[in-house]
Amino acid sequence: MCQLTTHECRVSTARCLHLEFEFFMQTARIRTLSLCALIAIISMAINCFSQNPATPPTSDWTMVWSDEFSGPNGSPIDRTKWIAETGGKGWGNHELEYYTDHSENASLQDGNLVIRALQEKYIGPDGVERNYTSARLKTFGKFSQTYGRFEARIKIPDGQGIWPAFWMLGDDIDRVGWPACGEIDIMENIGKEPAIIHGSIHGPGYIGTTGLEAPYTLSGPLSGPLSGQRRFADDFHIFAIEWDPESVSFYVDKDVYVRRTRGDLKPGWKWVFDKPFFLILNLAVGGDWPGSPDSTTVFPQSMLVDYVRVYRRSEPVKKESAKP
Repeated sequence: MCQLTTHECRVSTARCLHLEFEFFMQTARIRTLSLCALIAIISMAINCFSQNPATPPTSDWTMVWSDEFSGPNGSPIDRTKWIAETGGKGWGNHELEYYTDHSENASLQDGNLVIRALQEKYIGPDGVERNYTSARLKTFGKFSQTYGRFEARIKIPDGQGIWPAFWMLGDDIDRVGWPACGEIDIMENIGKEPAIIHGSIHGPGYIGTTGLEAPYTLSGPLSGPLSGQRRFADDFHIFAIEWDPESVSFYVDKDVYVRRTRGDLKPGWKWVFDKPFFLILNLAVGGDWPGSPDSTTVFPQSMLVDYVRVYRRSEPVKKESAKP
């Protein structure tokens, strides 16, 4: 028989109900947290997949070469795909950095290649002294291709005197030199223009300021607490060209913003884009075009590359009759 008084039974019952309510609320919180965590994981997975698709842009293309930079954090570059160029003699542009093959200047982190420009006094093995170091990577001698789609997903840095680039040179450069080898600048940015990138081609007769260059500007201002002009440094973007025997088309994300053809050449200029080209990624400091860093420039500066991919068209575009 129950030995409790009516009052004690009511208190006991109330305590039981209270405990059951607390248990229910805790269980609900756990379920809510678990659901939120699941939603977050699914969202991140979808976002990651959408930003880094494994499929070609369209069925017209077949991927033939790539670097996804998916190694462990701190890993060096893949030496089977890239060569780290070294030196600090200005690279024809009066640049201020010394390019090294050190992991401090180029390594993998969180699924990206990170090219870092550091402010440090450095004396190279050739005796050249510089106050900045960075990295310049190329596929010369390891991969080159004539025609196709060449793309990279990159988050560039910004700051006065900073000059990130993704570009190509003809792989006969050792034999014919520059500019006879040809140059395709898929993406260049100078830090003082945070919302603008440039795409260009160069060859005999059209170099430097006479090169065939076109800018692309990010459209639309930011809204809310981050109001102001959009910057390329705020997010990753896909920079690409689609190149065939008659033209080179330049892309930012899904926008084609200029198409260069033989018809753009002036008399005496030569079209040299009918041979294999190799890839280059670099982050320069200073130079004739961007100017030098100043008191507003923050170091280190980092250029993040999610991937580099090269495609070949499934059915190659036929070349028209020979033209100059």
